[in-house]
Amino acid sequence: MARVSRRGVLAAGLLAVTVPPGGDASDRRVDVHHHCTPPGWLRWAQERGVVGEPPWWARWDVTSTLAVMDRFGIETAVMSVTMPEARYRDAAQFREGHHVAYQAVADLVAAHPGRFAFLARTTGAADPDLAIWSAVTGLEAGAVGVQAPTHDRRDAYVGEPSLDPLLAELDARRTVLVLHPTDLPGGQPDQPTVPGVPNFLCDYALDTTRAAVCMIVHRTLDRFPRLSVVLPHGGGALPYLAARAEALGGRLEPPVPAARVRDYLRRFHYDTAAPMSPHATPTLLAVVDPTRLHYGSDWPAMSADEVGRAAAALDSDPALPGALRPAVNRHNALRLFPGLARP
Repeated sequence: MARVSRRGVLAAGLLAVTVPPGGDASDRRVDVHHHCTPPGWLRWAQERGVVGEPPWWARWDVTSTLAVMDRFGIETAVMSVTMPEARYRDAAQFREGHHVAYQAVADLVAAHPGRFAFLARTTGAADPDLAIWSAVTGLEAGAVGVQAPTHDRRDAYVGEPSLDPLLAELDARRTVLVLHPTDLPGGQPDQPTVPGVPNFLCDYALDTTRAAVCMIVHRTLDRFPRLSVVLPHGGGALPYLAARAEALGGRLEPPVPAARVRDYLRRFHYDTAAPMSPHATPTLLAVVDPTRLHYGSDWPAMSADEVGRAAAALDSDPALPGALRPAVNRHNALRLFPGLARP
């Protein structure tokens, strides 16, 4: 992935504008896959030695972000609160840091009405009670949903019984749970599983697929029916392994009937930050409910140029019916996150 820079933002101006930034708001995108490391939290963390030199993707700033959003017709970004690996001294400092982060993004939402919303987070807590605390505190601070990793620091995947207390709390609050992949369990942080192949290229897709299949096996959407789950990057490899999961479901533990696999494929939500392409779109649309497909940019992990190319490709994708594009770009997300439609 290319590093984000102001030069990259300006260079994006050379790309075609797929949606006029000053056009009708009904044509503008809602981005459900947008990472934000709050600058206020980063300053707080560096002053206290909680983080070292931050990775390039943590240098988020509102000026560059709004420039990219305006260029590519993104009206609203639903930000996940993304933090580099933090070495909190204790639970009290963990809570203090999360209060700082939530206040920072809440202030950002208030300063730019209609442009931003945010997700609470569970990432960063090996303690299940702290994970629940972080999610609930963020929701009470104004988050429109919660983002969680596909597996936690104990390598338990979403859907496994050990995470039921967290899912029960989110279900009781009718929460949207947005998943995000990470390195596969057992690997070394920031070390590629295959030399020369960054983990985000292949392993992240497998990680998302593992979480989705785990939820199918453990009937997560049936046990927590008020929980809406968004799978990132077009569901990873799940749509393309659907027939395999149906055919071999009897070998899972416990066995999974093919009908449940098909049912869950249409009950999950998905974002387009794979990015989508004419090669993949037909398979995706063959197995998912198109009312549950949402635009995602993956900014700033994707550079401005990459965001622009993906947006243009989505809008011109011959495999995506034109009638579906406004729904994928905007209207599906407004149904999923009804708070975004409020003044």
